[in-house]
Amino acid sequence: MYIKDRIKELRRVPASELLPNPKNWRTHPEAQKNVLQGLLAEVGYADALIAREREDGSLELIDGHLRAETTPQQEVPVLVLDVSEAEADKILATLDPLSAMAGKNEVLLTELIQGIETQSQAVQAMLEKSLTSQEATEPVFREEIVVPEVFQVVVECESETQQGEVYERLRSEGFQCRLLNL
Repeated sequence: MYIKDRIKELRRVPASELLPNPKNWRTHPEAQKNVLQGLLAEVGYADALIAREREDGSLELIDGHLRAETTPQQEVPVLVLDVSEAEADKILATLDPLSAMAGKNEVLLTELIQGIETQSQAVQAMLEKSLTSQEATEPVFREEIVVPEVFQVVVECESETQQGEVYERLRSEGFQCRLLNL
């Protein structure tokens, strides 16, 4: 199957010159703004904003509104797409919900987060929350779910290492498991 590459170019553009998309449905709570500021301060830009070029040559954002708002005087990386307004609408409506559909490997996430050092209290709080919450972000659309009767066993372990070993052994035997720290 052939898949079109819609990325026209990567440009570095002052964030203040990017036009916000009037159809942007995402809102950004203060906690998210604080986490983004912490990450930008510690790491910097590590992902490009996404925009489409309008007929007048201006760039209208599809993704990256909060980054543009946070650093208006900064020259930011922007992937310029060759898409129509209708295609941009489709990307705007589906990019975040598609990402929210991804699952997570609790063991790998725990190991990853335990190795991260941050000076930002907001980033630290988000990382801790991602360890304790079932989902870091709620999907926008949910289907009606019937919750079946479930029988559970809690196994107390002496260490995190033992917990990981028990978890992996039970998973290999076909049991559905979750890691909990109480």
